[in-house]
Amino acid sequence: MEALCARLKNLNEAGIYRLNCPLGELHAAVSDADFALFDANLAAAHGKGEFLTAMATSLQAPEWFGHNLDALADALGDLSWKNAPGYVLLLRDGGESLGLSATEHHAVTEIFADTTNFWKSQGKPFWIFYC
Repeated sequence: MEALCARLKNLNEAGIYRLNCPLGELHAAVSDADFALFDANLAAAHGKGEFLTAMATSLQAPEWFGHNLDALADALGDLSWKNAPGYVLLLRDGGESLGLSATEHHAVTEIFADTTNFWKSQGKPFWIFYC
């Protein structure tokens, strides 16, 4: 677990990955790193609306969250309500498509890539794990 905690703190490695360790190990490493964890359960997501609802819930998004992809990008690039030295977004039970159409999945993938790059530019690791 110490190795995972150290890796989470490595700004250069932060990005989008498939989770390859037990959830408990990830939770412990996130806690040890003092990072914020956003745990999005996407099992019920069968379209963009349900996906955005699950994301807003996991992010504890503020009232201004507009339940569209622009609002998701804005929220992921803000996180002022959850200041932390780093962030982990865990996407659970969404399958390869995350419950989205191909076009929506492509747009969300771009948002996620932009998010990890933005936070790197701010000196904060942002990790996204699929499981």
